[in-house]
Amino acid sequence: MDYQFKKIGIIGKFGAPTVGETLLSLTKCLLDKKLEVFIDKDTAQRHPNNNFPVVSREEMGTQCDLAIVVGGDGSFLNAARSLAQYDIPMLGVNLGRLGFLTDIAPNKIDTYMEEVLNGEFTEERRCLLNSSILRDGEHIMEGPALNDVVVHKLDVARMIEFEVHINGEFVNRQRADGLIVSTPTGSTAYALSGGGPILAPALKAVVIVPICPHTLSSRPIVVPGNTVIEITLMGPSGHAQVSRDGQSNEPLVSGDKIIVQRYDHGLRMIHPSNYSPFRVLRQKLGWSG
Repeated sequence: MDYQFKKIGIIGKFGAPTVGETLLSLTKCLLDKKLEVFIDKDTAQRHPNNNFPVVSREEMGTQCDLAIVVGGDGSFLNAARSLAQYDIPMLGVNLGRLGFLTDIAPNKIDTYMEEVLNGEFTEERRCLLNSSILRDGEHIMEGPALNDVVVHKLDVARMIEFEVHINGEFVNRQRADGLIVSTPTGSTAYALSGGGPILAPALKAVVIVPICPHTLSSRPIVVPGNTVIEITLMGPSGHAQVSRDGQSNEPLVSGDKIIVQRYDHGLRMIHPSNYSPFRVLRQKLGWSG
């Protein structure tokens, strides 16, 4: 059969007790369909008992037609940051707790993979953020985030102080535990627990959510997706850092400017044909109905 995807790259979650079993089930399903299977280098090191070609993320992005992440949302976020620039579609098999981004249950692999490979799927493009740190006029760090960019205090029980500018216009100066800049994808993650709104995944917007602000009138703000947000750290150094998707961290010093704007590349996400974002919200957030 002439399937839509012929070269499949696989990325597995680190440390999940069932990942080996799920990888075996997935690769068997793909090999039975005479497809080429490639294993991410880090995954191959943790699960060496396979005979598949081992590739870097860059090689996976340029050589494969589809990337499948076996893990939870954290694994998917990690893979998305490295693969989005290659415009490769991504699909998730859920081994995590929530699974907002990973749709397929391990016991449904055969059923849903048959549908996806036959072209029966829904595709959407998710926006990412790009963040950079400007220190003394020099860019010292830059990278994408699918969920959010967060400026936050370290493990000291004290607030940090920062100024916010939007498209060059001063917004406010505030003291808080931090500030979340979130995509619609990330609006159901840290931003939601911070009191932010849920944004529809297709919305071209960004939400700015203060974390435990000292001024109670400081509320979340939704801005257009092409907005440039600048956060300047005030006060003493050594008490704050910036995180991307809660996985990549960089310490900050007083005067640092964190510039957040839309990433040049969107993420191609594919879902089973019966995917519904509102059903996902009902299931994951415990809504009635």
